[in-house]
Amino acid sequence: MAKSNRGPTSRLNLKLVERILAEVKEEEIVAMCCDVINIPSPTGDEGKMAEHMRAAWEGIGLDVTWQEVEEGRANVIARWEGTGTGRCLMFNGHMDTSNTGQEEFLTGIGYKPNAVIKDGMIYGLGIYNMKGALVCYTHAVTALQRAGVRLQGDVILAAVAGEIEKTQWKEFRGREYRGYGVGTHYLVNHGVLPDVCILGEPTDMQIILEHYGSLWVRISVTGMYVHTAFAAGRAERNSIRRLYDVLGVVLKWMKGWEQKNTYRGHKGVANLGCIRGGQPWRVSRTPERAELFLDLRVPPHMPMQAARRAAKSLFLDLKKRYPDYGLEFETYVSVPGATIAPDHVMVRAIEMNHQRIMSELPKRDVVLWCSDASVMTRYGIDTVNYGPSSGPRDAEGEKVKIKTLVDITKIYALTAAELCGVQ
Repeated sequence: MAKSNRGPTSRLNLKLVERILAEVKEEEIVAMCCDVINIPSPTGDEGKMAEHMRAAWEGIGLDVTWQEVEEGRANVIARWEGTGTGRCLMFNGHMDTSNTGQEEFLTGIGYKPNAVIKDGMIYGLGIYNMKGALVCYTHAVTALQRAGVRLQGDVILAAVAGEIEKTQWKEFRGREYRGYGVGTHYLVNHGVLPDVCILGEPTDMQIILEHYGSLWVRISVTGMYVHTAFAAGRAERNSIRRLYDVLGVVLKWMKGWEQKNTYRGHKGVANLGCIRGGQPWRVSRTPERAELFLDLRVPPHMPMQAARRAAKSLFLDLKKRYPDYGLEFETYVSVPGATIAPDHVMVRAIEMNHQRIMSELPKRDVVLWCSDASVMTRYGIDTVNYGPSSGPRDAEGEKVKIKTLVDITKIYALTAAELCGVQ
């Protein structure tokens, strides 16, 4: 096997490696994956999934802490204590799923909280984002225990609530809208502080060295509220028509944002995510307000304040163009990007063990989605995204090859041994 020119020499002897790998059991991984898929856990309703993880981790003898984030949802923190003062490694994964499983327009079997095994794959809501990773963490620790490994540093397993990219806004209130890292924010705010962290987000076993941040922006216009019968001659004061004028300027600005914020080969992204105005049950009235909502993906090197200033400059330009439109501006999500050094000891350990199992080095990438690395890195916790998924997203929904789940469990186990040190 070719040696990596990226990674270090392994501190684990070959017999120990073979003992650890022999304790990774495919049938156990598959069974637990099916169990967790079959527990619906949309954002805000992670309680049953949390109870399942607590029982699983207590069942393998870990010291488990229950962090109630709010009623009906919790973080579950499990610690396998080391024998000394070695490096403390966290495996962190969110329990909430990208969708609820009730969306009528998502018909694929992988969009439902019902596990299906077909053609060497497991299908079901949450399997790659990211319940499968939680299963792999569990069985990585189990393999180390069964192999008789005693680590010098601690391993922490964290199943967290509320990571999915969503937020409260005005009438959209309640726990089902509290995502964007609420669980991991609670975790680090309440004393759980590892040295390093692996997030098993669905990266297709690529190492994500950096990811973009996100800024959500609202721009509103106001207009005259009037019955259709009395709207004649007042068309220019209709807020939807005014928003149409504003939208043309915004779309042009978005192209400039995308060009200016190209980063490491990735073109910048600005998404027009929502437009609101009027009521479908009362179109006999002109709407008093119309608004648009943008998701600006912010390169990891750009401060969020700089991104906000850029969006505010757009708004100020609009106010000059349309002084009578009653324009308003708001930013209501600000999640910075995250980065880790390509030669970081954790990156090198993952690469070395990936090559050991897969006979090749993993690819590296920068991605446009956000993760809880945004939270962890703000607390000085070096964090990398590296997890299981299987190919591009398609109409079938979430799915992961069983072999991928087994392979990455082996890589997680060996990486924990490398990073934490073996007694």
